Amino acid sequence: MKITEFANMQNNKLAYDVVEDCMIFMKNDPMFYRKHYFPAISRMAQNHRDGKKVDASSILMPMIEQGCNSYVKKYNIARAVDDIFNNDDRESLLNAIYTEELKEIEKGEYM
Repeated sequence: MKITEFANMQNNKLAYDVVEDCMIFMKNDPMFYRKHYFPAISRMAQNHRDGKKVDASSILMPMIEQGCNSYVKKYNIARAVDDIFNNDDRESLLNAIYTEELKEIEKGEYM
């Protein structure tokens, strides 16, 4: 993030796609990925392999909440997570992660 992006913030909105940036953070931060992302996606994959209905919200939303918290804390971009991420942002993260990872699960990843 550039310092000019901070200067361009208006109405608590950042000058970049915070949903996409957070998703990239969750996948690329080694500690977050190992502790939160991989286990959640692995649970989703196990349900898929077992032929069970994959309840993406109950599996992924706790991980997404933790990811949003970690992202805001690591980059110190707001006092509160809700200043950056609204419910629509969280839903966008859920849908994007579910869609992307389900494709990988169907290819045989996360065994």
